[in-house]
Amino acid sequence: MGFNDEIIKEFRANHGKVGGNFEGAPLLLLHHKGIKSGKQYVTPLVYLPKDGVSYIFASAAGADEDPQWYRNLLADPATEVEIGDDTVPVTVSEVTGADRDRIYAEQAGLMPGFADYEKKTSRTIPVLELSRA
Repeated sequence: MGFNDEIIKEFRANHGKVGGNFEGAPLLLLHHKGIKSGKQYVTPLVYLPKDGVSYIFASAAGADEDPQWYRNLLADPATEVEIGDDTVPVTVSEVTGADRDRIYAEQAGLMPGFADYEKKTSRTIPVLELSRA
């Protein structure tokens, strides 16, 4: 069982709560479909709930390439997320410009690891808004 699989299992067994490095962090499970394979994936992500909207960050822990889930969502932005015990249909849209910068800065203020990710990479880390479908 891989790292993400263990987090997913713990998330589902504990009503959206996990321990370890993610203890106390808002976590969701993002469903997405592979661009080429069509395979269904589930990825655990830290998110920022704000004013009735949720934001996710394609940080890949500061890697130089965007994560595959981000590319999958650009190709198919209609998906669903699990938050706590609820599965919610959402539409994903990218946040850009000053709005992106403001939201990312807020997340980095709440979770300083996100500031570290930004320093590690030359790319602009994408911010995505999840709106209930």
